[in-house]
Amino acid sequence: MAESVFARVRRLLSARIEDTVDQMETNGGDTVMREAIREVDRAIDEVRGQREASMARRLQAAKQQAMVEKRIAELGEKARFAIAEGREDLAEAALTRQVDFETEIGKLVAVQQSTTTEEAKLEDSLASLRSRKSQMEDALRAYTEAQAEAGLGGDKGFELQRTTERKVEQAEAAFDRAMGGAGGVNFTRADAKTINAVAELDSMQKSASVKDRLAALKAEAAGKAA
Repeated sequence: MAESVFARVRRLLSARIEDTVDQMETNGGDTVMREAIREVDRAIDEVRGQREASMARRLQAAKQQAMVEKRIAELGEKARFAIAEGREDLAEAALTRQVDFETEIGKLVAVQQSTTTEEAKLEDSLASLRSRKSQMEDALRAYTEAQAEAGLGGDKGFELQRTTERKVEQAEAAFDRAMGGAGGVNFTRADAKTINAVAELDSMQKSASVKDRLAALKAEAAGKAA
Protein backbone atom coordinates (compact mmCIF):
# COMPACT_ATOMS: atom_id res chain seq x y z
CA MET A 1 0.00 0.00 0.00
CA ALA A 2 1.34 3.42 -0.94
CA GLU A 3 2.48 5.60 1.92
CA SER A 4 -0.11 8.27 2.74
CA VAL A 5 0.94 11.88 2.39
CA PHE A 6 0.53 12.59 6.12
CA ALA A 7 2.48 9.45 7.07
CA ARG A 8 5.25 10.49 4.71
CA VAL A 9 5.40 13.99 6.16
CA ARG A 10 5.46 12.58 9.70
CA ARG A 11 8.35 10.27 8.77
CA LEU A 12 10.37 13.09 7.20
CA LEU A 13 9.84 15.42 10.13
CA SER A 14 10.60 12.79 12.76
CA ALA A 15 13.94 11.84 11.15
CA ARG A 16 16.91 13.31 13.02
CA ILE A 17 19.00 15.69 10.92
CA GLU A 18 21.94 14.95 13.19
CA ASP A 19 21.87 11.30 12.12
CA THR A 20 22.19 12.29 8.47
CA VAL A 21 25.04 14.65 9.36
CA ASP A 22 26.81 11.79 11.14
CA GLN A 23 26.43 9.65 8.00
CA MET A 24 27.99 12.41 5.90
CA GLU A 25 30.93 12.66 8.26
CA THR A 26 31.38 8.88 8.34
CA ASN A 27 31.10 8.42 4.57
CA GLY A 28 33.05 11.57 3.76
CA GLY A 29 30.45 12.79 1.29
CA ASP A 30 27.28 14.87 1.03
CA THR A 31 25.27 12.39 -1.08
CA VAL A 32 23.08 11.27 1.83
CA MET A 33 21.99 14.79 2.72
CA ARG A 34 21.39 15.82 -0.89
CA GLU A 35 19.12 12.81 -1.42
CA ALA A 36 17.28 13.58 1.83
CA ILE A 37 16.68 17.15 0.62
CA ARG A 38 15.39 15.82 -2.71
CA GLU A 39 12.95 13.57 -0.85
CA VAL A 40 11.67 16.55 1.12
CA ASP A 41 11.24 18.42 -2.18
CA ARG A 42 9.21 15.53 -3.57
CA ALA A 43 7.07 15.50 -0.43
CA ILE A 44 6.51 19.27 -0.75
CA ASP A 45 5.30 18.77 -4.33
CA GLU A 46 2.99 15.95 -3.23
CA VAL A 47 1.50 17.93 -0.34
CA ARG A 48 1.01 20.95 -2.59
CA GLY A 49 -0.81 18.75 -5.11
CA GLN A 50 -3.02 17.29 -2.37
CA ARG A 51 -3.84 20.77 -1.13
CA GLU A 52 -4.82 21.94 -4.62
CA ALA A 53 -6.98 18.83 -5.11
CA SER A 54 -8.70 19.43 -1.78
CA MET A 55 -9.33 23.05 -2.70
CA ALA A 56 -10.82 21.96 -6.04
CA ARG A 57 -13.22 19.57 -4.24
CA ARG A 58 -14.28 22.34 -1.87
CA LEU A 59 -14.94 24.81 -4.67
CA GLN A 60 -16.84 22.20 -6.69
CA ALA A 61 -19.02 21.36 -3.66
CA ALA A 62 -19.75 25.07 -3.13
CA LYS A 63 -20.73 25.41 -6.79
CA GLN A 64 -23.02 22.39 -6.57
CA GLN A 65 -24.57 23.74 -3.38
CA ALA A 66 -25.46 27.00 -5.13
CA MET A 67 -27.07 25.04 -7.97
CA VAL A 68 -29.07 22.84 -5.60
CA GLU A 69 -30.24 25.84 -3.56
CA LYS A 70 -31.48 27.44 -6.78
CA ARG A 71 -33.34 24.26 -7.64
CA ILE A 72 -34.93 24.15 -4.17
CA ALA A 73 -36.23 27.68 -4.65
CA GLU A 74 -37.63 26.76 -8.07
CA LEU A 75 -39.43 23.75 -6.61
CA GLY A 76 -40.99 25.96 -3.96
CA GLU A 77 -42.42 28.20 -6.66
CA LYS A 78 -43.68 25.20 -8.59
CA ALA A 79 -45.43 23.88 -5.49
CA ARG A 80 -47.17 27.24 -4.97
CA PHE A 81 -48.27 27.25 -8.60
CA ALA A 82 -49.63 23.71 -8.29
CA ILE A 83 -51.67 24.63 -5.20
CA ALA A 84 -53.08 27.67 -6.97
CA GLU A 85 -54.12 25.42 -9.85
CA GLY A 86 -55.76 22.93 -7.53
CA ARG A 87 -53.12 20.22 -8.12
CA GLU A 88 -52.23 19.19 -4.60
CA ASP A 89 -50.63 15.97 -5.93
CA LEU A 90 -48.14 17.92 -8.03
CA ALA A 91 -47.38 20.26 -5.15
CA GLU A 92 -46.67 17.30 -2.89
CA ALA A 93 -44.30 15.81 -5.49
CA ALA A 94 -42.40 19.10 -5.77
CA LEU A 95 -42.10 19.41 -2.01
CA THR A 96 -40.88 15.81 -1.71
CA ARG A 97 -38.16 16.55 -4.22
CA GLN A 98 -37.34 19.70 -2.31
CA VAL A 99 -36.70 17.69 0.86
CA ASP A 100 -34.44 15.32 -1.10
CA PHE A 101 -32.37 18.23 -2.37
CA GLU A 102 -32.04 19.65 1.13
CA THR A 103 -30.48 16.35 2.19
CA GLU A 104 -27.93 16.77 -0.60
CA ILE A 105 -27.18 20.28 0.67
CA GLY A 106 -26.17 18.77 4.00
CA LYS A 107 -23.74 16.41 2.27
CA LEU A 108 -22.21 19.22 0.23
CA VAL A 109 -21.75 21.35 3.34
CA ALA A 110 -20.01 18.42 5.03
CA VAL A 111 -17.64 18.08 2.05
CA GLN A 112 -16.75 21.76 2.27
CA GLN A 113 -16.09 21.52 6.00
CA SER A 114 -13.89 18.43 5.70
CA THR A 115 -11.88 19.81 2.78
CA THR A 116 -11.37 23.12 4.60
CA THR A 117 -9.93 21.20 7.55
CA GLU A 118 -7.78 19.09 5.25
CA GLU A 119 -6.45 22.19 3.47
CA ALA A 120 -5.39 23.68 6.81
CA LYS A 121 -3.55 20.48 7.77
CA LEU A 122 -1.81 20.34 4.40
CA GLU A 123 -0.82 24.00 4.65
CA ASP A 124 0.74 23.35 8.06
CA SER A 125 2.53 20.32 6.64
CA LEU A 126 3.96 22.46 3.84
CA ALA A 127 5.26 25.00 6.35
CA SER A 128 6.85 22.22 8.40
CA LEU A 129 8.49 20.62 5.37
CA ARG A 130 9.88 23.94 4.17
CA SER A 131 11.32 24.56 7.63
CA ARG A 132 12.87 21.07 7.65
CA LYS A 133 14.37 21.63 4.18
CA SER A 134 15.93 24.89 5.37
CA GLN A 135 17.48 23.10 8.35
CA MET A 136 18.90 20.40 6.09
CA GLU A 137 20.33 22.94 3.67
CA ASP A 138 22.00 24.72 6.59
CA ALA A 139 23.57 21.44 7.71
CA LEU A 140 24.76 20.67 4.19
CA ARG A 141 26.21 24.15 3.79
CA ALA A 142 28.08 23.89 7.08
CA TYR A 143 29.45 20.50 6.07
CA THR A 144 30.72 21.68 2.68
CA GLU A 145 32.32 24.75 4.32
CA ALA A 146 34.07 22.50 6.83
CA GLN A 147 35.35 20.33 3.99
CA ALA A 148 36.62 23.39 2.12
CA GLU A 149 38.45 24.64 5.21
CA ALA A 150 40.00 21.20 5.70
CA GLY A 151 41.20 21.22 2.11
CA LEU A 152 42.86 24.59 2.71
CA GLY A 153 44.59 23.31 5.83
CA GLY A 154 42.19 24.78 8.35
CA ASP A 155 42.23 23.46 11.88
CA LYS A 156 38.58 22.47 11.90
CA GLY A 157 39.09 19.32 9.85
CA PHE A 158 35.96 17.40 9.09
CA GLU A 159 34.27 18.38 12.33
CA LEU A 160 30.95 19.89 11.28
CA GLN A 161 30.34 23.25 12.93
CA ARG A 162 26.81 23.50 14.25
CA THR A 163 26.64 27.24 14.69
CA THR A 164 22.87 27.52 14.85
CA GLU A 165 20.30 25.61 16.84
CA ARG A 166 18.26 23.16 14.80
CA LYS A 167 14.59 23.98 15.04
CA VAL A 168 13.45 20.38 15.09
CA GLU A 169 11.07 20.92 18.02
CA GLN A 170 9.35 23.81 16.22
CA ALA A 171 8.96 21.80 13.01
CA GLU A 172 7.54 18.81 14.86
CA ALA A 173 5.16 21.05 16.80
CA ALA A 174 3.94 22.56 13.52
CA PHE A 175 3.39 19.10 12.12
CA ASP A 176 1.48 18.02 15.22
CA ARG A 177 -0.83 20.98 14.62
CA ALA A 178 -1.18 19.90 10.99
CA MET A 179 -2.10 16.39 12.08
CA GLY A 180 -4.39 17.53 14.90
CA GLY A 181 -7.79 15.95 14.70
CA ALA A 182 -6.73 13.53 11.94
CA GLY A 183 -7.63 10.45 14.00
CA GLY A 184 -10.92 8.78 13.24
CA VAL A 185 -13.66 7.96 15.68
CA ASN A 186 -14.55 4.32 16.17
CA PHE A 187 -18.23 3.47 16.04
CA THR A 188 -19.81 0.14 16.96
CA ARG A 189 -21.97 -1.50 14.33
CA ALA A 190 -25.70 -1.20 15.03
CA ASP A 191 -27.93 -4.26 14.80
CA ALA A 192 -30.48 -4.70 11.99
CA LYS A 193 -33.44 -3.79 14.21
CA THR A 194 -31.89 -0.47 15.17
CA ILE A 195 -30.98 0.33 11.55
CA ASN A 196 -34.52 -0.40 10.36
CA ALA A 197 -36.02 1.68 13.18
CA VAL A 198 -33.85 4.66 12.29
CA ALA A 199 -34.73 4.27 8.58
CA GLU A 200 -38.44 4.25 9.46
CA LEU A 201 -37.97 7.33 11.59
CA ASP A 202 -36.21 9.11 8.72
CA SER A 203 -39.13 8.26 6.42
CA MET A 204 -41.67 9.53 8.96
CA GLN A 205 -39.77 12.79 9.39
CA LYS A 206 -39.61 13.31 5.63
CA SER A 207 -43.35 12.67 5.22
CA ALA A 208 -44.14 15.02 8.11
CA SER A 209 -41.96 17.73 6.58
CA VAL A 210 -43.73 17.44 3.23
CA LYS A 211 -47.18 17.54 4.90
CA ASP A 212 -46.24 20.63 6.91
CA ARG A 213 -45.02 22.44 3.82
CA LEU A 214 -48.10 21.41 1.84
CA ALA A 215 -50.38 22.68 4.60
CA ALA A 216 -48.48 25.96 4.72
CA LEU A 217 -48.84 26.46 0.98
CA LYS A 218 -52.57 25.68 1.12
CA ALA A 219 -53.00 28.16 3.94
CA GLU A 220 -51.05 30.76 1.99
CA ALA A 221 -53.20 30.20 -1.09
CA ALA A 222 -56.41 30.39 0.98
CA GLY A 223 -55.26 33.64 2.55
CA LYS A 224 -54.67 35.22 -0.86
CA ALA A 225 -58.09 34.06 -2.07
CA ALA A 226 -59.90 35.53 0.94
